[in-house]
Amino acid sequence: MAQIVSLAANPRTTTGKGAARQARFHGKVPAVIYGHGRETQPLEVEAKALEKALTGVEPASTIIELSVDGKKTRTLIREIQRHPIRPDIIHVDFYEIHAEEKVKLKVPVHLVGNPDGVRNAGGVLDQVTREVEIEVMPENIPDRVELDVTALKIGDSLHVRELNIPNATILTLADLTIATVVPPRAEEVTAPAPEAATEVAEPELIRKVREGEEEEGEAAAEGAAKPEAKGAPAAPAKGEKPEKPEKAEKPKGGKES
Repeated sequence: MAQIVSLAANPRTTTGKGAARQARFHGKVPAVIYGHGRETQPLEVEAKALEKALTGVEPASTIIELSVDGKKTRTLIREIQRHPIRPDIIHVDFYEIHAEEKVKLKVPVHLVGNPDGVRNAGGVLDQVTREVEIEVMPENIPDRVELDVTALKIGDSLHVRELNIPNATILTLADLTIATVVPPRAEEVTAPAPEAATEVAEPELIRKVREGEEEEGEAAAEGAAKPEAKGAPAAPAKGEKPEKPEKAEKPKGGKES
């Protein structure tokens, strides 16, 4: 059976974002109560008292007995809004319930045990569904639903149809998977580094490309290696006039004998 927690609340006389910010500044949490044809009534509760009331319980399946202006009303929490960065509660919706009427609500599913596929085969337990919707009388609301997963082997699954919730009608689809044991992830094989393949291929490619160049280079080297003719004048540079050869000097004193 669901736990019953008492909480005091006060009516809010002003609404809107500005009024809500002011309430939070003074340590209050804006809230509303609705249900059973009543008009939605704005409320505020002490932030510390609310946190204390919800400590150690399942908020979605806990009956909150609100005391407003001396009148007690049993409710369920339909929604809790929290600050996007801090864990602070910034708004709560309370839904009024009657003892003689069934209510629809979502209850959490808790897995019990260590699966065989995890213990003996290194598998991983994956919980796919964490809550189910039920219809039940208020006095039979369960705190949570437990599901034993001890016998699960790798590849096995448990579904909503395996749940047993006394005095309640399960509204969630029966074929919906709640938990399964999946195989362990295979270790990835590291592929050979692309640099190694490049280093092997590059010398062969370079040799093929330069075969023609090497032949031209050899011919040029042979021509450069031939010695110049002894005494032959060097070829004039482009644009320079060749020097005239000097005339042989005639011996003085007439003809030679």
